[in-house]
Formats: sequence, C-alpha cells, structure tokens
Amino acid sequence: MADACNRWFSVWMRNALTWSKSARTALLGGFADPLFNLLALGYGLGFYVGRVDDMSYLQFLAAGILSTSAMNSATHEGLYMAYTRMAVLRTWDAMLAAPLSILDIMLGELLWLGTRSLISAGLILCVVTASGMASGWMLLGILPLAVMTGFCFGAMALLVTSLAARYDFFSYYITLIVTPMVLLSGVFFPFAALPEQIRQLAALLPLYHIVTMVRGLVGGSFVPADLAHMLVPLVYMSLALVLVHRRLSNRLLG
Repeated sequence: MADACNRWFSVWMRNALTWSKSARTALLGGFADPLFNLLALGYGLGFYVGRVDDMSYLQFLAAGILSTSAMNSATHEGLYMAYTRMAVLRTWDAMLAAPLSILDIMLGELLWLGTRSLISAGLILCVVTASGMASGWMLLGILPLAVMTGFCFGAMALLVTSLAARYDFFSYYITLIVTPMVLLSGVFFPFAALPEQIRQLAALLPLYHIVTMVRGLVGGSFVPADLAHMLVPLVYMSLALVLVHRRLSNRLLG
C-alpha cells in the first residue's frame, strides 16, 4: 500500500511542479473571475436583494462562488490540462513505461485535481473571512469539502477527457452540463425559487449538494445531518472513476 501511495504521489508531484512554473498566471486567472463575481454581484445586486435564507445576499453568494470556484478549477484542469498530458505531450504514455499503472495515473491525477480545488477555494475563503463576509470555526470545514468537490468534478472531467478526440469536444460538456448545473444548483438565487419539477431534477446534481453544505458552513447553520448531502457527489465520483479506468485502459493500452 505504501508503494502504491508513493506512485500516486509521484504523479501528483509531477503535476504540482509543472503548475508551479506558471502558478502566478494560473492563480490570477482562477482567482480574479470568481472574486469579481462575488464583489460585483454581492455588493451591487445584494443592495437590492437584502437577505436570502436568513443570511445576507453577500454571504449567500459567497457560498455559491466558493463551490463553483472549486468545481471550475478541477473541471478546467481535468479537461484541458489532463488532455494535454494524455494526448499532446503523451506524458501518461511515458508514465506507463516507468512503469506506473492506469490506476496509479488516475488516482495521482485525482489527488492533484483535489489540490487545485483546495487552492482555488482557499483563496476565495481568505477574501470572505478578511472582508468580514463570514466568520466562525465552521468555515474550516469548507477546505476538506473543496477537496471532495475536486475529486467529484475532477473524476467527471477525466471521464470526458478519456472520450475526447480534440479540445473542441470539451465545449459540449461545459455548455450542456456544467453551465446548466451552475444555474440550477442555487448558486446565484434560492433553490426554492425553481419550479417543483426542476427542483426534483436539480436535486440529482452534485453541485446542488455541495452548495448546500458550503452554505451551511458559511452561515454557521451546518449540522451533522447535512453530511448526507455528501452521498450524491460520492456516487458521481465513484461511477466516473470506474468508467475512467475502463476508458483509459482501452485508450492507452489498446
């Protein structure tokens, strides 16, 4: 088991070292967009909205931005960067000759995707706490939840990558899956505002459950029973990983 962990860690380390060479650019791109959304919508629209679900709109939106920031980081890395490693640079082929197994590569990549989500959510969380939008020890629970978010959406992104023939393929996933999920998961407005039929459908989406847990942590209302929301992201992650292993085995090993 220790040897297997070392192999996964070597994949994680390779990605971390590569990312560190352009960390400033990566951090700016991944940090600026959610920060601008948080400040512009939170202070601008929040002036007219007032309170939502027993919290200020700024707090309400902060929970949504924290969740989507973690999701977007893992999604972008698991799509574009992972595809580059797989099909352009052929990094994974070299790893298989190291030799590492498909499982080693997959789990090492997953650990890195969780790390990217942790970094992105952690930066936004620093702004949230420093500006006084939210406070309390419960906010610390957002960090492990961000890692879990990276695992879930990272696994889903890797599945899409395993099916992709070129970069253009990812636009379908972003447009048809990710964007509607953001709009239906209570990120910008209360989930209860949606029609009943749409709420039933949206409740099957992993982002809704993550936003719900993060919002409880931001508002200080999180209770142990809220951990049940973790089940849906875990199911998505588990199913995606099984399919990823099958697809990469066929694609890389023929």
